[in-house]
Amino acid sequence: MAEETVLVVDDNREIVYSISELLKYEGYRTLAAYDGMQALELLEAQPVDLIILDVMMPKMNGLSALMKLREKHRIPVIILSAKTEESDKVSGLVMGADDYVEKPYNPAELMARVKAHLRRYRAWGGQVPEQDADRLVNGGLVLDKKQRLIIVEGEEVRLTATEYKIVELLMEHPGQVFPAEQIYENVWHDEACFAVENTVMVHIRHIREKIEIEPKKPRYIKVVWGIGYKMEKFD
Repeated sequence: MAEETVLVVDDNREIVYSISELLKYEGYRTLAAYDGMQALELLEAQPVDLIILDVMMPKMNGLSALMKLREKHRIPVIILSAKTEESDKVSGLVMGADDYVEKPYNPAELMARVKAHLRRYRAWGGQVPEQDADRLVNGGLVLDKKQRLIIVEGEEVRLTATEYKIVELLMEHPGQVFPAEQIYENVWHDEACFAVENTVMVHIRHIREKIEIEPKKPRYIKVVWGIGYKMEKFD
């Protein structure tokens, strides 16, 4: 079997060194990166079988790097981070990580997880199976239907139930224009009346305030004047 390569990404050089030594002892080839940008560059230049990825890093954090690499690659990713809050774990997993290990890590546990994910990766012929029919991704937006979560540029955003349903509808049909009446009927499950346009408009405004960097210059939810609203489609 060819030597498998693990990319270790952390801005703490001592951690990168110690994990790399553990991996080499177990017979793996290692690559090192110290920020998300450098990791993506290495990933394009050399074959990698698994990534151990820190979250808090300069230039590009781990979650942003994870979103970018998932556009092209399905290799296993283990998030390694001192951020232990439940929302941070959920964010990493929703955005495509395969596992999450907290710092300070147990070396034996980390190696066990590395081996397990590489075994699974080999079993699927070098392809991690798609598991996310319930996960919609559009640009920097990630919607997880199972957990009813919205992640925006790596951060979990809290929406009301109605706001979530509107975003879900638009993300399921990127690029399609929905009149306010159609949004109302799909989300409220009620027949549209003369007042629904204002109701939908208010909810769209609140959503933009939560998911857009510049709500007055929205990137995602656009108005098509005289017709309705659409989710701008991003590759």
